[in-house]
Amino acid sequence: MNYHKFDVVIVGAGGAGLMSAMQLAHNSSIAVISKLYPTRSHTGAAQGGVAAALGNQEEDHWKWHMFDTVKGGDYLTDQDAAEILAREAIDAVYDLEHWGLPFNRTPDGKIDQRRFGGHTRNFGEGPVRRSCYAADRTGHMILQTMYQQSVKNQVNFFNEYMMLDLLINDGQACGVVALCLRDGSIHVFHAKTIVLATGGYGRAWRITSNALACTGDGMAVAYRRGLPLEDMEMYQFHPTGLYRIGILLSEAARGEGAYILNNEGERFCIRYAPTMEELAPRDMVSRFIVQEIAEGRGIGGKDYVYLSVAHLGKEKIDAKLPDITDFARNYLNVEPYYEPIPIQPTAHYAMGGIPTDIEGRVVVDEQNTVLPGLYAAGEVACVSVHGANRLGTNSLVDLIVFGRRAGKHIAAKWLPEADFAPLPANPDGYATELVEGLLSRANGKGETQERIRQELRDEMTEKVGVVRSETTLLAMQQKIAELKERWANVRLMDTSHTFNTELMEVIELGNLIECAEATVAGALARKESRGGHYREDYQKRDDANFLKHTLAYRSDTPGQPDLRYKPVVITEFQPKERKY
Repeated sequence: MNYHKFDVVIVGAGGAGLMSAMQLAHNSSIAVISKLYPTRSHTGAAQGGVAAALGNQEEDHWKWHMFDTVKGGDYLTDQDAAEILAREAIDAVYDLEHWGLPFNRTPDGKIDQRRFGGHTRNFGEGPVRRSCYAADRTGHMILQTMYQQSVKNQVNFFNEYMMLDLLINDGQACGVVALCLRDGSIHVFHAKTIVLATGGYGRAWRITSNALACTGDGMAVAYRRGLPLEDMEMYQFHPTGLYRIGILLSEAARGEGAYILNNEGERFCIRYAPTMEELAPRDMVSRFIVQEIAEGRGIGGKDYVYLSVAHLGKEKIDAKLPDITDFARNYLNVEPYYEPIPIQPTAHYAMGGIPTDIEGRVVVDEQNTVLPGLYAAGEVACVSVHGANRLGTNSLVDLIVFGRRAGKHIAAKWLPEADFAPLPANPDGYATELVEGLLSRANGKGETQERIRQELRDEMTEKVGVVRSETTLLAMQQKIAELKERWANVRLMDTSHTFNTELMEVIELGNLIECAEATVAGALARKESRGGHYREDYQKRDDANFLKHTLAYRSDTPGQPDLRYKPVVITEFQPKERKY
């Protein structure tokens, strides 16, 4: 057994993990474990901006941002978390500026801001410029800036180590177990505190904006260890993914004035959302597109519509939207200066995840009982600041605000009194059995993982997409039980220990199936439509029965986790009909 000991182990080197590390670098020993090189983390794919009510372009207030976050989340948002997000976003953005992030600037040198979907002035009167941005590569700039600061502050990185297990002993989280991809060795990391910041699980769908690494590792490991997953049915489909490919075309395009057009050349969003038009929340715009296609107004009768930026002019496109227009050229051979870009909704973001309180501490039940020593932040976590639908640019805010908050709480409240809980007996037992079990089946009789993976992605896309029903969800629940059984007998072709990517992909596939299981169970039980969860058989929001959070616990019955519920925190804004 390879043994390491640190005060804090952070799993994930994206925005949330690095922001946590930055709060701890001066007074504790820290290890950041990442299955990728840190600057390849998926935070780098975020394009359009980070929301903060700085008011640099026009009047803005944090309370307006809080209201938009609550309303955008279709009132499933915990309002104490939304207030923290909106208030602390301002200081967190200035932290990034002081660390050297190259934001776009106004003529007088302030951070520039632009419009984004669902962000409004004066509690919904009209769009407001709230998104702080660095062209259309804001996440990339955040990631580079924070990684540089982490290196400067001598944070210890274990790159290309994949987490396989979470260690809990005597009621306290005490470590993680990871696979070193370089040589196949198993490593135990003993810690006073663990921060999970491993991101989402978009690769469960066929059409997705998520990188290949987004396989729900942190969620699945916690789920297998008996921790609940919260609101997993709330998965967001971004309306503007490249047709058939899913690569994201940022909402920044619409923030700068792009149009979405149907086969008749009509800006159809105006019919559905007369105030916000193309800048309505993402769940709504995705449904607008699906409805246009269903009613025969997709381009040429096919399953896509157009995003048009040509009217913005070459100068503005090159200055504000260089990356997304390059994507259109490179992947679809479309020239955005003159041609509209084919788009369709793409699986994008998990509003659900590992439940936490507002300090980032993981909680394990309806009473919000804290599991000592375990924190989570970013897309892997559910604080629940996004409710049933995340607003554009609130993901990067979530990373920096709650990653920062978790790190500060660990430094000020936990570490001064915490000690190392003893490791359980045979701490690497599960991980070793998993890896050796898979490798022992190399060249055996079972099927390889590619077919199982493709079936999962195809079935999730068809049955658990923008529109769902009891029929599709029941069918998917049965399919997941089948896929779990098949995965348990999967065989490998590669018997090596050195960079065995097939082994990694098989483990990732198991994680995706676990996340899909919780997603489908929550969606089947939630007999209403709310935010990113749209049931064609229950098309209305039902606050009387479903204004509550879902907690899914892994059970012994494949495909059927145990479900519990806990109330939504409502402090100021009572649920109302969402109109844009």
